[in-house]
Amino acid sequence: MEKKNYLNKLFYTAIFILVAQLGFMSCDDDPGVENYYTSTAEYASDYLMNREQFSDFVKIVQRTKITDKANAANVMDLLGTWGSYTVFAPTNEAVEKYLHGRGLTSVDQLSQLDCDTITKNHIIEQAFFTTDYNEGVYPKMNMLDRPLSVTSVAVDENGNPIETEVASDDEESEAETTSVVNTNDQYLAVYINHTAKMIQMDDSVENGVVHTLDAVIGPKNDMISDLLASDEKVSIFSDALAMTHLEDSLQKMIDENYTIGADSIDWTNNSLVFSTASEYDNVAYMEHRYFKFTIFAETDDVFEKYGVNSADDLVKLAKQIYDPKYPEDADITDVTDRRNSLNRFVSYHILPFQADYWQLTCVDGPSSATSTLAKNFNRNKWDISDWYETMMPYSIMKFSFPNGVETGLYINRRGVQSRPDGRGYKYRGAKVTAPADAGKDMMALNGIYHYIDDIISYGIQPDGVDIQDYVFSERLRIDGSTLSPDFMTSGARGHYTRSSYENGKYGIWDATSNADNKQTCLGFKSGFVTNFEFNDKQTHFHVRPRTLSFWSYQGDELTIVGRFDLTVKLPPVPPGDWELRMFTCVGFSNRGIVQYYIDGVPQGIPFDMRPTGTDAKIGWKSDSDLGSEDQIAAFDKEFHNRQWMKGMKSYGNATSEAGGTMSEPFRNRDNTLRKVIGVFHSYGKENHYLRIQQKMESDKNTCNFDMIELCPSTVYANPDVAEDRW
Repeated sequence: MEKKNYLNKLFYTAIFILVAQLGFMSCDDDPGVENYYTSTAEYASDYLMNREQFSDFVKIVQRTKITDKANAANVMDLLGTWGSYTVFAPTNEAVEKYLHGRGLTSVDQLSQLDCDTITKNHIIEQAFFTTDYNEGVYPKMNMLDRPLSVTSVAVDENGNPIETEVASDDEESEAETTSVVNTNDQYLAVYINHTAKMIQMDDSVENGVVHTLDAVIGPKNDMISDLLASDEKVSIFSDALAMTHLEDSLQKMIDENYTIGADSIDWTNNSLVFSTASEYDNVAYMEHRYFKFTIFAETDDVFEKYGVNSADDLVKLAKQIYDPKYPEDADITDVTDRRNSLNRFVSYHILPFQADYWQLTCVDGPSSATSTLAKNFNRNKWDISDWYETMMPYSIMKFSFPNGVETGLYINRRGVQSRPDGRGYKYRGAKVTAPADAGKDMMALNGIYHYIDDIISYGIQPDGVDIQDYVFSERLRIDGSTLSPDFMTSGARGHYTRSSYENGKYGIWDATSNADNKQTCLGFKSGFVTNFEFNDKQTHFHVRPRTLSFWSYQGDELTIVGRFDLTVKLPPVPPGDWELRMFTCVGFSNRGIVQYYIDGVPQGIPFDMRPTGTDAKIGWKSDSDLGSEDQIAAFDKEFHNRQWMKGMKSYGNATSEAGGTMSEPFRNRDNTLRKVIGVFHSYGKENHYLRIQQKMESDKNTCNFDMIELCPSTVYANPDVAEDRW
């Protein structure tokens, strides 16, 4: 069977156009309103006005006034200035179809509010090309402050969807790619909000990009619970959500108390180029702080397989799942009580942030062209996974994206590819339906929902599996950029740099001593970061963008700067003893000396992050120097006893920012280490905290908070099966 890449000839043409424009295109280097100017080159406004097919849309845009840009009388003027914009431009035929649906015959009959809504719903103030982003929710809201989603569907030359199958990888192969294949000529249909198809994409202009649409995009107005209630396929889950009154918690949208003060919301303020002793990070802050949610809902067909045909039936199933794990709460019949079994069942299905299909792990696209970071993993030995706290109190959910014949996004799965993991565990979990297969728009104003193909819980599954004991009795490797819902909803996790569209999806890592670098980071303020507490006056805190070649797990990291004192709430874990570790990159002069605390208790002596692992204070030795397996195992044990571990063997940075292959595993590097912080006991029903305190009298030194590991004693202290090196 001839393999054809999911990204078709249209994308390669777009890439060629993009490369041809790189010499003069700039996407995010907006110097501020005072420096706006009009150019004779073709800006977005010129592109629209020079083409008759957009004349109706032009009239609408020209009627839309703008008040916050001093040199722009209307939005069309704004699109003729320097900046960065994505314009989704409906054709005259698309506008006429929209007017007909409203019983109108001319754009002149549209009200001022209509024009404002249509215009702002079709423009994002940042450039997004399909070559860089073709699946999921755009990380920046449109000018109407609404989310837009993009979905790619493989079609034939007549526009009909193509039946696809996943190419199987040899489980023992080191190949790291999974492709969608068929035997026909394949094209890509790209939709915005599942309704408006791009009929021309990636037309580069001097100040961004224009995509041509065959329909007008309707604004998002439904809240997530209302959108879910309108979907007949998930009526049972929606009824249960209403019964528990958990939908009341899903009505908020924006933090009215959040302000940014004098800080910039873009990367144009030179005063926010933040020096960290020997590096410079260009920091911006969010204009708004949003509250959003992600719901995973079993369809009615899934529930029917378990004899559940109504919300009342689900009450009985929920008791079977949760009463054995929480017997002290078995008699609580009030379904609005957070300890009630149905309440636990429903709330476990909700994450307190918005995440589309491609944001829940670092597999961020359906092909090797759009999920380059996945190549940094050895996926033959390790399924790419992430863990998140849910809205059920003291619970956690695992997401995995295995390679091979079982590829896809799964919840509470355990194993490697299609086989058991190194400790003999294998559990399928529930598979999340991919956006292209859902067949409808599932994104609301304040969140998104997904179909799942099996029951999920944090209790005893209908098949008898104890999820806490079976799925979560493993080492949890949790990226720092996932530890707050604010990182996820804001797009800080995995966000692209300002140079993205000059240098490819992941940009160029430029945290150098050059104050004019294009490194862009999202800063966060004390009191507005869920799960984190710190003092703004002594602690500067930002999330760096994702990169391929730096020594950071999954490409991104938190940076803490100053005489900091920061406390983070740890993700919940099941009952037992757990060892807490932090993976970090050492060996930089601008690192600090930090003291760790678990639940307020100091753990060991302060950790000097400046030396590399070969320094006598640490005593790292390479596997190649150690020689035999027995010597390597003996050193690992001794190293662990001294509160150190080598980096993981399953991940390594790319050979270059262009991606490609793993340069070498972090285990082989003397500057990528895991610091064993200490052990705490969990009862499964309380919070635990990690405090990190700077001991240096410096405003510039840093702690790079990259990733933590939570490892149960059944793994790190198992006398029969040693902890693996992956």
